[in-house]
Amino acid sequence: MKRQINKVAVLGAGVMGATIAAHLTNTGVQVVMLDIVPSEPNDAEKAAGLTTADKKVRNRYAADGLAGLLKMKPAPFLLKSYASYITVGNLEDDIELLKDCDWVMECVIENMQIKENLFKNKIVPNFKPGAILSTNTSGLSINALAKTLPPEIAKNFLVTHYFNPPRYMRLMELVACDQTDPETFAFMADWLNVRQGKGIVYGKDTPNFISNRIGTYAGANAGMYMEKLDFTVEEVDLLTGSVIARPKMASFALGDLVGVDTIERIYDNTYRLLEGIDEDRDVFVVSNCVREMVKKGLTGNKVKKGYYKKEKVEGKNVKFVLNWKTVEYEPCVKPTFESVTAAMAGKTPAERLGKFIREGNDRAAEFGWKNVRDTMIYAAKRIPEISNDVINIDNAMKWGYNWELGPFECLDAIGVPYFVERCEKDGVSFPAYLKDVKAFYAVVDGKDCYYDIPTKKYVAIPMADTNVSLTVLKRGNKTVGGNEAASVIDLGDGVFCVEYHTKSNAISPEVLTVINQGIAIAEKEGKALVLANNGPMFSAGADLSQLAKGIEAGAWDQLLAGVKSFQDAMMNIKYSKIPVVAAPHQMALGGGCESCIHADAIVPHAETTWASSKSASGSSRAAAERKKWLFAPSKQLPRLTPMSSRSS
Repeated sequence: MKRQINKVAVLGAGVMGATIAAHLTNTGVQVVMLDIVPSEPNDAEKAAGLTTADKKVRNRYAADGLAGLLKMKPAPFLLKSYASYITVGNLEDDIELLKDCDWVMECVIENMQIKENLFKNKIVPNFKPGAILSTNTSGLSINALAKTLPPEIAKNFLVTHYFNPPRYMRLMELVACDQTDPETFAFMADWLNVRQGKGIVYGKDTPNFISNRIGTYAGANAGMYMEKLDFTVEEVDLLTGSVIARPKMASFALGDLVGVDTIERIYDNTYRLLEGIDEDRDVFVVSNCVREMVKKGLTGNKVKKGYYKKEKVEGKNVKFVLNWKTVEYEPCVKPTFESVTAAMAGKTPAERLGKFIREGNDRAAEFGWKNVRDTMIYAAKRIPEISNDVINIDNAMKWGYNWELGPFECLDAIGVPYFVERCEKDGVSFPAYLKDVKAFYAVVDGKDCYYDIPTKKYVAIPMADTNVSLTVLKRGNKTVGGNEAASVIDLGDGVFCVEYHTKSNAISPEVLTVINQGIAIAEKEGKALVLANNGPMFSAGADLSQLAKGIEAGAWDQLLAGVKSFQDAMMNIKYSKIPVVAAPHQMALGGGCESCIHADAIVPHAETTWASSKSASGSSRAAAERKKWLFAPSKQLPRLTPMSSRSS
C-alpha cells in the first residue's frame, strides 16, 4: 500500500514548532500539537481558581502557541480557518494521540538529554508502526539520537530541518541516520517537495548541516573583519548586502532579526562542536561586543534594541546604530563608498559582485574581497565533509539565507581563475581542486550542468520530469514566435507557452502582440496555451512608462488604441478556441492579474500577490481564490468578476 501522510504530531509548540504545524495545515494535513505541562498556573489561571489538574492549565503552552499563530506577522496560515486543523494537548495526557499519526516531528529545545528522554519515554511507547519520525534539530547528531530508538523506528528516522518562517522559507535540509531506509528518505523528499513546496537539500550528520554552517561562518567572518579593518556596523551591512549578492538585510540587521542572544548561543555551540574537525573554528569565537550586548539585554528586534534601534527625538523617529567599540548608540549615518556605487550599476547580482571584487580599489572593496574570499574558500573546503556537490551548497544558501547567488555561483561571477590567482597573491591557502576549474556551471550539449569535483567532469543538474525550464527549451530552439518583449515556446505535446521578458515582466504593446500570436499558434498547431515565465515575478502589470509618455504628449487617440489593444488581447485569451492556463507566481499586478482572470484556469503559486488596477490583496487571497479557479471551465461559466470588485 502506498504510504500517505494525513495526520502529523508536532511535539513542541514554541515559535518553530507552532509555525511548522501551521504550514502543515496549509497542505491539508491534520496536526496534533503537544507541549509540556506547566509547573504551576499563571496569574490569570490562579485568579480563575484553576490548578495544574485543569486541562486548560495543562494545555496552556500548546494553546498559547496556537493563539500566537493567529496574531503572527507574516501570517503562518494561508487562511486563518486552517487553525481548526490543529488539535492542541500536552505530552502527559495526550501522548497516545501519536498512535494515530503518520508522522511524528520533534521540535523541542536543542538539548540532547531532553530529546533522548522524549524519544525513549514518550514517543517509542506510543509510536504507530510504520510511521515516520523526524527531528527539527539544527545542530545535534542524528546518529546519536538514533541510538535511543529501536531498529524498527530508526529505519524511518531522519532530520527534517525547516527554516524560519516555514511558510516562506523554501529550504528543507534532509539528513539520514545510518539506519534510515532509503525508500522512506526518498518518500519524504518527494512529499516535502510536492506537498509543502520545499526545495530539498541533502545534508550529512555534521554540525549545523549545510546552510547554518556556511551562513554563520560568513556572518562571524564579517564581524571579525569589522574589528580588524575598523569598519562600523552600518558599513559592514552595506558591504555584505546586495553588492555581494546577499540579502539587503545583510549581517547585523539579520542578527537583530534572529536575536543577538541566539547568535551568541549558535556561535558558542558551533565552536564547541567543531573541535578537532574544523581548522577555522576560531572564527566562531564570540566577540566582546556580543557578550556585552547580551548582558545589557540588547538582543535585537524582540526587545527593539540590538545593533539598531529607533527612538523618538523631538517627535520624529530617529534610527540609531551600535558603536561596537563602546557598545553605545550613535545616530545612523548612511555610508557611501565609490566601489559600491560603481558596482551597483550592474544589472544582475553576478555583474554587481564581479565589478565590486574585480574593479573596486578602495577600503570597502578590500573588506568585501576578504569576506567573500574567506567564505568561498570555507565553502569549497566543506566538500565532501558537509555535501558531495556544489549544487546542494548553493541551493542551501539561496533557499535558507536568501543569497542571490550561492558560493560557487559567486566564484563563477568573480571568475574562478581570477579568484585562484588573487588568493595566491594574498598567500592564502585554498582547496587544490579550484585550480582545475574554469567554471562551476556550464551548458553542455544544451543542458545546464555543474562541475563534479571527484570526476572532474560536468554533470547535468538534476531536474524532475515534471519540471520545465523555459531557458533550456529556448536554448534547444523551441522558440516558435515572439519579439524582444516576449516569446512563444513549444512545451511539447501540443502545448505552447507565452513568456514575458520585459523589465518586471510589464505588459507592453509588444507583449500583447505575442499573446495574440501565441494563441493563434496554439489554435492552429496545438491544443493548449500556458501563460508563465521563469522570472522573479509573473508580471508587475501594464508598462506605465509608455502611458506616461502618451499623456505628456497628449496622444489621446494613441492611448485609446492602446487600451483597446489590451482589452482585445484579454478577450482573445477568454474566447480562444483552446484552453488557456495562467501560472502566476510572486506578483500578478494590474494587467498581469487581468490576464489571469480571463484564462480558463489559474494554477497560482501559493505565495502569489494579486492586485487589479483599483485594489490590492495579499497572498492569502491567492489561496482562497485558487479553490474557485483551479481548472474551472470558465468557457461555460459567466465572466469572472474583476478582482477590483472583490472584497479583500
